[in-house]
Amino acid sequence: MIRGVLFDLGGTLHVTDSPPGRDVWFARRLLDRLEDYGIRLDVPPEVLAEKLYENGEAYKRHSEKDLRELPTADIWNDWYLRDWSIGREKLAPIAEELSFLYDYERLRPLRRPYIRETLDALRAQGMKLGLISNIISLSVAPHFLAEYGAREYMDCIVLSSVTGIRKPSPDIFRAAERELDLKPEELAYVGDTLSRDVLGARNAGWRLMIQIRSASGAKRDKGLEHSGLEPDYIIRELNEIPEIIRRENEEEKE
Repeated sequence: MIRGVLFDLGGTLHVTDSPPGRDVWFARRLLDRLEDYGIRLDVPPEVLAEKLYENGEAYKRHSEKDLRELPTADIWNDWYLRDWSIGREKLAPIAEELSFLYDYERLRPLRRPYIRETLDALRAQGMKLGLISNIISLSVAPHFLAEYGAREYMDCIVLSSVTGIRKPSPDIFRAAERELDLKPEELAYVGDTLSRDVLGARNAGWRLMIQIRSASGAKRDKGLEHSGLEPDYIIRELNEIPEIIRRENEEEKE
């Protein structure tokens, strides 16, 4: 019997896009904020934008190999801004703020429709609810949830930035199980990627995996389309979830 439904954040509760010039705008924003703290980088925003993308992708590749999330000061010093040798000591006091800006402003988040309606319907079925997300900021996920009117619904919020563990490691799913006091066979997960979400839920042995389509997920999963890794359901809208859970639990009773 499914007793809990947990969600990914990026690609699932919201999708993102990057309008032309957004990357340079964000680089300029970052340069201004660093200068507010006495850190001046003598680099054009266009160059910084390119480096942020290159270094961010390099960090993703690194973290996806060992499935560990580094502390924010290490991420900024050793990866995102590694070309400028700023020093961990200078970056440590502001690393969380930089991470918040990176996750909140670098891309434009567009919340999916039906978030509250979906959570209300799941609550009405008696579900415990939660979030599991790979994210470098400690604070931006709760902020997004509050913006979406979803924070009050969440019985647990499990972040790679807090646990130091990234999906698809089963260990981050185990952290959610402990917080909810539920077993793998009682849990469903909703996410947009094969490589992180579907594989993670499978690694953890969770009862049900629902994949929601997203452009970013498709890009991240390029090459895995015919790998044999599949969710139990594929959906396009969040409000499809309550009926899936209801039907699965009804069939289990029969």
